Amino acid sequence: MKKILSIMSMLLCFHQTQAQDTTYISLEKLLQQVETNYPSIIAYQYYIQSIQAKADGAKAWMPPTFSTGVMRWPYNFSMLNEKNNPMNQAGIAFSLEQMIPNQSKLNAKKNYINSLAEIEKSKSEWTKNELRREAKILYYSRFVTEKKQLILKESEEILELLITTSEDKFSNNQSQLQTTYKAKARLAELSNMLLMLDQMIAESNIGLNILMVRDVNTPFQVDTSIAPHNYSINITDTSSVSNRSDITAMSKYIQSMKLEQKVMKIGNRPDFGVRAEHMQMFGMPNQWSVMGMMTIPIVPWSSKMYNSENKSLGFQIQSMEQEKLSMELMAKRMLSEKLAMLNYENAQYQSYINNIIPAYENNLQANLLAYKQNTGDFFVLLDAWEMLLMKKLEAYDKLFNILKLEAEYEYEKEIK
Repeated sequence: MKKILSIMSMLLCFHQTQAQDTTYISLEKLLQQVETNYPSIIAYQYYIQSIQAKADGAKAWMPPTFSTGVMRWPYNFSMLNEKNNPMNQAGIAFSLEQMIPNQSKLNAKKNYINSLAEIEKSKSEWTKNELRREAKILYYSRFVTEKKQLILKESEEILELLITTSEDKFSNNQSQLQTTYKAKARLAELSNMLLMLDQMIAESNIGLNILMVRDVNTPFQVDTSIAPHNYSINITDTSSVSNRSDITAMSKYIQSMKLEQKVMKIGNRPDFGVRAEHMQMFGMPNQWSVMGMMTIPIVPWSSKMYNSENKSLGFQIQSMEQEKLSMELMAKRMLSEKLAMLNYENAQYQSYINNIIPAYENNLQANLLAYKQNTGDFFVLLDAWEMLLMKKLEAYDKLFNILKLEAEYEYEKEIK
């Protein structure tokens, strides 16, 4: 056992030295990089800025209209030179027209456009939440896989020692050759399992580097001291789901539709305008005119459009409210399920740590002692070693399930 402890210390020193040679990234730092660098988040920022820029110009007036042209121009051009001829009413007209929009319409339009930006902000936060869940699961997978690697390497050293001992005893007719071959086969299987774990780590690294928008082959070390949060909240505590970004986005979308409905309601209010004209006459005194204008959208063929649009938006709002209610119910269901599963997985994991693994460790120690005293069988010892390894790996599978469920619970509750 002293040799085993010595080998384990060497492996630990090698692992620490390797960690110093590569970049360490904590889960918090990784999540920060994902939320900052991922393209879809940046795309939301640009889109929000686009809406805000549009809102800044929502209260702008239309530019004035300038027009000019000839008026009452005779076909007989010679009449243009007859200054005192009452039939010479030709001239050149200049006009300037400016529409003055209804201020309440402009305010309603700006409020509606600003509400669209608020929707996108909530959608951006929910996208961040989805990316956090994906990053956490990949990070936890890498963490647990590395823990399994250490267990396999420790078990590999122990098995090599047992094989050496068995071969020494075989030379003294104290061991069976077929059992030694079985142990060597198990040793080869361990090498294969280590390769499989290397593949899983590579997959996690690729996924995490992609989320951080880095080269997929960039090496880094993860936190080796991750522990479950052990959420002990009652499964009926689901009141906070209404504050989730996706549900908030739905609420803001409903509010935006109400603002759009207000735009339609006040659309039948009149707009105003002014028009100034100057007529440069050829055969009579110059003339000018100033006219005021007002739209009349209350006529039946115009008001019908506003009323129908307003009614349509009302039905859409009712539909969106029901959809929001469905989202809340589904969120409460998922949150309750994750908490219930966490309770069971935690109970099983604690059973592995406190009862199952210690029992199998004692079984291995007892069989190892009996084998050293030539009262035990190598086949039984090999079985004890294999069962202990299997239970340790199962315990780490349970740990990953817990961490994954916690990530999904944090996703459902949008815990940052």
